[in-house]
This record gives sequence, C-alpha cells and structure tokens, in this order.
Amino acid sequence: MSIPRVALYLQDAHDLRDGLEYVKYAEEKGFEAVWQAESRLVRDAIVPMAAYAAVTEKLKVGSGVINNWTRNIGLLASTFLTLDDIAPDRIICGIGAWWDPLAKNVGIDRRKPLKAMRETVEVLRRLLNMERVTFHGEFHQVEGIELDVVHGRREPRHVPIYIGATGPKMMELTGEIADGVVLNYCVPPEYNDQALEKLEVGTKRAGRTLDSLDRPQLVVCSVDHDRQAAFDTSRELLTQYLAQQPHIAKASGVSQEIVDEIQSILGWPATHEEIKQAKHLVSDDLVERITASGTPDDARAKVREYIDHGTTCPILYPVGGDIKLLIDTFSPLN
Repeated sequence: MSIPRVALYLQDAHDLRDGLEYVKYAEEKGFEAVWQAESRLVRDAIVPMAAYAAVTEKLKVGSGVINNWTRNIGLLASTFLTLDDIAPDRIICGIGAWWDPLAKNVGIDRRKPLKAMRETVEVLRRLLNMERVTFHGEFHQVEGIELDVVHGRREPRHVPIYIGATGPKMMELTGEIADGVVLNYCVPPEYNDQALEKLEVGTKRAGRTLDSLDRPQLVVCSVDHDRQAAFDTSRELLTQYLAQQPHIAKASGVSQEIVDEIQSILGWPATHEEIKQAKHLVSDDLVERITASGTPDDARAKVREYIDHGTTCPILYPVGGDIKLLIDTFSPLN
C-alpha cells in the first residue's frame, strides 16, 4: 500500500541544477512538497526554493528550516511574499530556533528562544496578512510597517508557518502558535510519542485539537537494492550530524560516550576523511533505529513506523545513491 502524503527533502549533497530535475520528477510521481534545508553554513534555502517554485506547477515548496535570528523581520516577510508571487499558495515557511555551537560561532546569542520565536511568528504572520504593524517586543521593534505592494497582489498571502521543533518547550509553543510542526530527523519513531503529547498541550492552550496541526517529519532515507550499501550511506551522515548538531544527538538517544568519541575525531567543518575515520562508531542497529535505510521494502516499512507514531507526511532526505529510485519507491501513484 502506498503512502498517500510524501515530500522530498534536499540539502547540499547534489548539484543545484540536478535538484531542479529531482523536484520535477517528484511532482510527476505525486509527491506533495519539496523542502529545502538551511542548517550548516553551506546552502541558503531561499535561492533553491525560488528555483523549485519556478519549475513546478503543483508542488508545495517549504523552507526546512530557516532560523529566526539572522533575517530582519521585514526582510523575512518580503522574502516569503516574493516566493508566494512565484508560486501562489504553494509556499511554506518552515522556521526554527537554530542551534549551538553554530549560532554562537557566528555571533548569535540564542537567549530566550521561545519568546524570540513567538514574536517572530506573530509579526511575520501579521505582515503576510497585509496588516500595518506596530510591535514593540524584546526581539522585534517595528513601527507602522507593512508590505509595500504597489504592483501586484495586495490580498493577504496564504503562507503557513511551520516550526522546526525538537525540545519539549518548543513543541508546546509550536502547538499553540504554528500551522504545523516539522519534526526532526535522526530520531526513533517512538520519539514522536512524547513530542505529540507536548504538541497537544500547546494546541489545547490555543483552543484547538492536535489533529488541526500538520505534522510532517524529516526522515533520513537511503534506498538501494544492496541493503548494506544503503546502510553505509546513512552511517556517514549520522556520524557527521551526531557530532555537529547536539540537539539531534540528544533526541536520537545515542549515548553521550559515543557522541564524545565521534566529536574527538571530527573537526569543524568535518572533512570526508574524518567522517570515514569515525563512522565505525555508528552501528547498523543505530542506522536501522533512526533512519529509513535499506532495500525499497525496508525503507517503506520504516517510514510507516513514523506514520504509525503520528507523522502526517514523511519528508524524505535522500543521503545518497539513486534519488529517482527513492522517489519511485515512495510514489503515491504506484
């Protein structure tokens, strides 16, 4: 049985022009959306999103996710207004609180991340609703600003806001204020059970139900007819991310001892040689537990586990190999 809602996640492991072909193929095969990463200091999300929007007709295009610290709120709103001009009613703003040490290393003090996110979502939503906004908060100070559309559509823009949440407090806030949550990758399916409990706390606070909150989830996915080859591809990605993104390492349930040992080998940024040197520390059991890796049947079975634990739309992150095979494997049209 096919999975009715499925999306593609692209990061930086492919040529940008190849990405255009992947998203067009995903659209042909019935995928719902493409989400573009913006995490490490490698590939901006907005430029690829504009390109994907321009070469597709129905596919939704989301940021998966940008952070709420580095773009002025007026620029952020005008950016998503512009994307909506390219692909009306197909753009999703996925936004997250970023992570240390990367944020700290570029001079960002992530203090009061919950309050900062609440202010960002409120002001962004009001601006995209074409309101004239005055807001004096701790993180955003705006006086009588609005999206200054002279040529083009002046009506409110339908750009849903999804928060990329990992920790329990951000989950609660997401349930309260967002249109959806982007659940993280490199976590076991049962991680979602507690996440859904926290999301429901927030939805109840806002007087709505959990079912009203869309819950797509990033899922690392490596599909190959050679099961071990697929596992080895995912192993390299896990080696890098468990060392460089501590919030993911914590959510994954990996022991701190393993994380410390990987970190002792990897520099910043990690080289391919360092990743190869440390990847033996990531076991097959771990790959199987927190990714959808293996043959097409293996990958489909694992993704269904995430759906059984509350995911509404898997966002598949192809970490290597034949991306068209992955798209074919999960095509709702099959």
